[in-house]
Amino acid sequence: MVIKMVCMILGGGVGSRLKPLTEERSKPAVPIAGKYRLIDIPISNCLNSGVKRMFVLTQFNSASLNQHIKNTYNFDAFSHGFVDILAAEQTPSGSNWYQGTADAVRQCMRHLYNHDYDLILILSGDQLYQMDLEAFAKHHIDQKADVTIATLPVTARDAPGFGIMKVNKEGYIKTFIEKPATELLPDWKSDVSEADQAKGKHYMASMGIYIFSKDIIKKLFSESEEAMDFGKEIIPSAINGGLSVASYQYDGYWEDIGSIRSFFDANIALTDNIPDFNLFDNQRIIYTRPRMLGPSKIFGTHMQSAVMAEGCIIHASSIERSVIGIRARLGEGSKVSNAIVFGNDYFETLEDFTQKDIIPMGVGKNSHIERAILDKNCRIGDNVIIRGHEDLEDSETELYRIVDGIIVVKKGVIIESGSRIGATDI
Repeated sequence: MVIKMVCMILGGGVGSRLKPLTEERSKPAVPIAGKYRLIDIPISNCLNSGVKRMFVLTQFNSASLNQHIKNTYNFDAFSHGFVDILAAEQTPSGSNWYQGTADAVRQCMRHLYNHDYDLILILSGDQLYQMDLEAFAKHHIDQKADVTIATLPVTARDAPGFGIMKVNKEGYIKTFIEKPATELLPDWKSDVSEADQAKGKHYMASMGIYIFSKDIIKKLFSESEEAMDFGKEIIPSAINGGLSVASYQYDGYWEDIGSIRSFFDANIALTDNIPDFNLFDNQRIIYTRPRMLGPSKIFGTHMQSAVMAEGCIIHASSIERSVIGIRARLGEGSKVSNAIVFGNDYFETLEDFTQKDIIPMGVGKNSHIERAILDKNCRIGDNVIIRGHEDLEDSETELYRIVDGIIVVKKGVIIESGSRIGATDI
């Protein structure tokens, strides 16, 4: 079976819940797992599933994302594959930026006129998962569906944060509600497996991943010209209009990277002995930019449950349960625990490094970093303590932001030697 499908990857909005990581970059461009960016996840899922025609829809802080895609995803002349950026633009037919997920896709439909396709796959650019998208498309075809929604079972605690649907035994969605109130949940249980029932996962949630048949998405857009969002408007319209809307249940690991806490937890979870998200797989490869960096160098550092990218120079005394990004430098005697260090965009020269009036990029000597995120190109002096703690109140300065007890040091800032930030007395 030849599946003719194009993919549109939604680049997200302002990303305010991920600030300050999104102050200078879009959500899909946020680094993850030491050497990747969030956009690499949906693109890799597509490539591993044979989907080679992708559009990434962006409008906020997209320069970094554009550069990453340009330097990473280059296809040969025989593959007919591409990853193209579709930024919001003024046209004769409209001057508004994307107003929502559905509006973004609607505005970009004109770019598909010259492409031969039967299905449109719609993905999010800020989720962490590994899915066989070819199997997803085959399920859509086998069910003779007009629309198929990727779903996963969730508990009553999580259900109010999702679009929840009732799925019948044949796998079709008959009713849908966006982010239901807790008191409404008893009426929204679906037929789930005994294993999911045992875990208290009685509700089927939308993952924000869709397949539309070509003619159907055009029909829905023409009938609902004012609809801006898939979950709130397009999907209910399809169900209420009598279309065949199927559920494709996904049972693997999935995380929506929508907040600093979820971003932090997803990264730290990668340091587990056998993490739920597998970076070490021969088939489900995660692709990213080939930087041609040298190997990391480590000098007497005790390391426990750490993920480290290439190009690092590590003199720290210990690194525990942490993710260390590309070109990171950690000074002698420093300790990094339960933290994410993004690393640096470039290597400083020896001359720059030895200037006494400038703190070098990286973490200096005898500093302590715990429950924190250090964005790229930070200059952390000697004898600095940056320690997050759950008892810290949310706050923000020019140098850092505290969210859910996690200290996020902003990109490129200088933290002077001897500084104390966070829970130094707790």
